[in-house]
Amino acid sequence: MPSEDALAAVRPYLQYVTRPANDFIADLERFSAVLAKWQRVQNLVSRETLPQIWIRHIADSLQVLPLLRSEDSSFLDLGSGGGFPAIPLAIALKGGGQRFLLVEPNSRKASFLRAIARELELPVTVEARRSEALDPGETGAFDIITSRALAPLTTLCSLAAPFFGPQTRAIFHKGREHVEELAESSAVWHHDVLITKSATDPDGVLIELKNLRLRTR
Repeated sequence: MPSEDALAAVRPYLQYVTRPANDFIADLERFSAVLAKWQRVQNLVSRETLPQIWIRHIADSLQVLPLLRSEDSSFLDLGSGGGFPAIPLAIALKGGGQRFLLVEPNSRKASFLRAIARELELPVTVEARRSEALDPGETGAFDIITSRALAPLTTLCSLAAPFFGPQTRAIFHKGREHVEELAESSAVWHHDVLITKSATDPDGVLIELKNLRLRTR
């Protein structure tokens, strides 16, 4: 049986999962167990937050699900680290035809991401390089671009812009500084913005951007 922590974390999002709930939760539990094992030798998440992994990391990642559209099939995750939010999203959408490209320059973290993708048979490709080094001519545009705890919003816009097409949306997790970051970004970038309050962080939000382009001066 799933733990109470697991059930509490995933229950609000089961309606968005296109596979049997028991299989979905089992894969998340396996992901959590493998991450905890790797955490002993590689700092994948903050040690202080590991005991709250189901809410602080997994549920926090699954918040993206209600914002997705049925036609979203290609995902780019910048600075994937320990796999959040991309791995929980890939687990939730497994079998639906979506593909994920995870970009993580730290070779050990990239090895972890590849290992968990193989173990859970996820539709995930990992690029062990900096986001700036990824060639949009090779990848094309993506439907969804995600990032969590990587950089200020202005920098994220710079990293994401080369991979934007007409239908692309970026969904970024942001904390208490999101108002200031959005003001700074808006001085440089044009973007249509939708803000969704975080369900796991009282100071956090998910910032959804469309029509991203540099402002002309």
